[in-house]
Amino acid sequence: MTKILLVEDESKIARFLELELTYEGYEVELAADGRTGLEKALAGGIDLLVLDLMLPQLSGIEVCRRIRQTSDLPIIMLTAKDDVCDKVNGLDTGADDYMTKPFAIEELLARIRSILQRRHKQAAAAVSAPEQLKYGGVSMDIKAHTVHFNGTEILLTKREFDLLEYLLRHQNIVVTRDKLLDQVWGYDYAGDTNVVDVYIRYLRAKIDDPFHVHLIHTVRGVGYVLRYE
Repeated sequence: MTKILLVEDESKIARFLELELTYEGYEVELAADGRTGLEKALAGGIDLLVLDLMLPQLSGIEVCRRIRQTSDLPIIMLTAKDDVCDKVNGLDTGADDYMTKPFAIEELLARIRSILQRRHKQAAAAVSAPEQLKYGGVSMDIKAHTVHFNGTEILLTKREFDLLEYLLRHQNIVVTRDKLLDQVWGYDYAGDTNVVDVYIRYLRAKIDDPFHVHLIHTVRGVGYVLRYE
């Protein structure tokens, strides 16, 4: 049975989500503060983490950051804030998804299913996928989770790495923002496609600008393409 850890300090919300998730067939474990949630997440045996942003003892951002130091556990972050900067901050820390309260339980359940399905597909694809990707001076080691440009290491966040990996696997192919959201973020980001633009800027600042190359191109009105020039 799929086990979900729910870290939420509002008892009524936690109880409601626990009942709904249990009804859907998930095993649910609860934590009411960030420190306890972190300990339970790192103890293992958890398939997905639903994490509130505002928590006592440790914030959701800090919990997510510490988990990402050693684990790629799927994380959905919940928050009352609805600002793009907050969303990017949560995602940049390593969250797989971000939902703003109040939200429909059906949407949360759909996003949980989407993330779990994507993880299963990634695990299956990893069996046959090449562990080394190279293009235009960029080399990526999937297993080691490292990226270099002509021998110089480039430090990327998990989201930046995943986005670059997708572009490398589809080099010279124009991909839309919606396609990137679906394949890299793994869900319909409620039409908020500007988060893709933000991460494209991050990649350009770490690859194109410092190495004086033009790899990541904007195709106006369509999306992006990785093409060496």
